[in-house]
Amino acid sequence: MAETTLSGPPHPILENDYASEWMGIEVLSLSDGHATIRMTLRQEMLNGFGMAHGGMIFAFGDTAFALACNPINPAPGEENTITVASGVDINFLKPAFRGQVLTAVADRRSSAGRSGLYDIQIFAADADQPESPTSGTPGELVAEFRGRSRTIPKK
Repeated sequence: MAETTLSGPPHPILENDYASEWMGIEVLSLSDGHATIRMTLRQEMLNGFGMAHGGMIFAFGDTAFALACNPINPAPGEENTITVASGVDINFLKPAFRGQVLTAVADRRSSAGRSGLYDIQIFAADADQPESPTSGTPGELVAEFRGRSRTIPKK
C-alpha cells in the first residue's frame, strides 16, 4: 500500500495518548503495516548519565509499533478489535543526547491470523542534520526494537 504523508489529524489511537503527547511525537507517515514518527529529546527525557533514558527510547519505539499495527481506517468487521503488543525486545546500540531528533521507522515483517511481527529502527540526528546525506537514513541507528503483536477484541 502507498505511503501517506499526513497533514491533517493524527492516527485515531493518538487522540487520548497523553504519554505520546507529552513526548512531543510527530507522525511523519503512515500506511498499512508502516509508521514513521519523530521527536526531539528534551532534558527531562535524559538519565543520570546525560543520555536518553532507555525507557524514553522504548516508549518512542512502542508508539511507532502501535501505529504500524493499527489501521487508520479499520476494514469492515475490524472496528471492534485493537492490536496490542504480546511481547517486545529492544537492543540499545548507541546513546542519544539532549536536542537530538529521534526518528522511528516501523515496518510489518509478517502477519498470520491475529499475530504479527514488526521491526522498528530508531535513529538519532542532530537537529541541524536530520538526514544522512550518504545513506538517506534519518541519522545514526541507536536502537532496534522488535515487536510481536496480537489482535484482540476492543473492550
